[in-house]
Amino acid sequence: MSKEFDLGQLLAARGAERYALHEKHLNHQLPRMLHTIGFDKVYERAEGAHFWDAEGNDYLDMLAGFGVMGLGRHHPVVRKALHDVLDASLADLTRFDCPPLPGLLAEQLLTHSPHLDRVFFGSSGTEAVETALKFARYATGRPRVLYCTHAFHGLTTGSLSVNGEDGFREGFAPLLPDTAVPLGDLDALRRELLRGDVAALIVEPIQGKGVHESPPGYLRQAQELLHRHKALLIADEVQTGLGRTGDFYAYQHEDGVEPDLVCVAKALSGGYVPVGATLGKEWIFKKVYSSMDRVLVHSASFGANAQAMAAGLAVLSVMENEQIVAHACVTGELLRSRLAALVDEYELLSEVRGRGLMIGIEFGRPSSLRLRGRWTMLQAARKGLFAQMVVVPLLQKHHILTQVSGDHLEVIKLIPPLVVDEADVDRFVTAFRAVMDEAHSGGGLMWDFGRTLVKQAVSGR
Repeated sequence: MSKEFDLGQLLAARGAERYALHEKHLNHQLPRMLHTIGFDKVYERAEGAHFWDAEGNDYLDMLAGFGVMGLGRHHPVVRKALHDVLDASLADLTRFDCPPLPGLLAEQLLTHSPHLDRVFFGSSGTEAVETALKFARYATGRPRVLYCTHAFHGLTTGSLSVNGEDGFREGFAPLLPDTAVPLGDLDALRRELLRGDVAALIVEPIQGKGVHESPPGYLRQAQELLHRHKALLIADEVQTGLGRTGDFYAYQHEDGVEPDLVCVAKALSGGYVPVGATLGKEWIFKKVYSSMDRVLVHSASFGANAQAMAAGLAVLSVMENEQIVAHACVTGELLRSRLAALVDEYELLSEVRGRGLMIGIEFGRPSSLRLRGRWTMLQAARKGLFAQMVVVPLLQKHHILTQVSGDHLEVIKLIPPLVVDEADVDRFVTAFRAVMDEAHSGGGLMWDFGRTLVKQAVSGR
């Protein structure tokens, strides 16, 4: 008789091999990177905006799994919904029926999107973007999609074609025939539209890389230009959607903006089951699915599975019952304002920007000669090293997990779970001040680590 599978026993027996297993069988550069910067922790459990390591140390999560953990980890309502759907033993993914959960989740999503009519469910944010690109091209009969410089829309071939970061694109050409325009540049958009082959503009209302918000009025004016030239506006809300910026969608901060297609994912999962959704106008869906012969012209093997739908329904219920969007707005403004007040106090701190609980902290060239030499040394080796110098002590000394906002950027991005509270804000600001005090002292372990990063950057060229 074969031995019964026991997940707990497997983890107890082999869990300590986690880094070795990744190095041998998965992306071997991940454990190497984690070892180098001292992020090679062993986390045992998590709840809400916190997790704990093997020694019982409490860590504050200001990263939320790149935005996936909108409600934090293991929200009891989402957990119960998943237990319930598993216990129900539903006849899921038969492909030749119409189960209720996808329709119910679509109905709930559309209540927050009054100008949109239909939903396609996939399994990820990049799949939601791929869907929007396909639908826009088919609906308009045009091949080209515009995107903004420094955008991030995913890493599969279609979404990579509208990715504004050269480091991700390098070595994967040829991609689709898409064109970058600067965020906020209406003249550049107008020039491209005059060529007559543009299907759509895809835009993050707040770019994840660097946390740059579209200028006031840009989205509405871009929408008017696009529609005048019979092109579509696609809003990528994969990271900014579902309350992240203090409104349900980030584009809703600007009056009169009604995208033709909207992409969501990440937080809709509840942190458990991958899910993506592309919301769109009736005429677009009717054109793509124009006959019974085209009923499967676009589909996804795991799209609309019962577990993902149950998680999504539970997430939206929690957001309403616990007033998550309003909480993110208030808590985010508290965090942003307290950090912004430090700009005049620390010469290495250049700007604090963002909306809700999506905040960018940018560092810049100091004015004093004493610090300027060290800053110049870091910049000569590789731009972005100072931000990494801040991220590392935040984790190692203060047990706060953050991220550098992008390659070659001196920006830290804060995208914590939307359930962080005032005590968490106090904890982060206190820790950040301590790190800034050490950085401005001009000595200590922080700058020693900076020299180590410089050596690694130079040797890696």
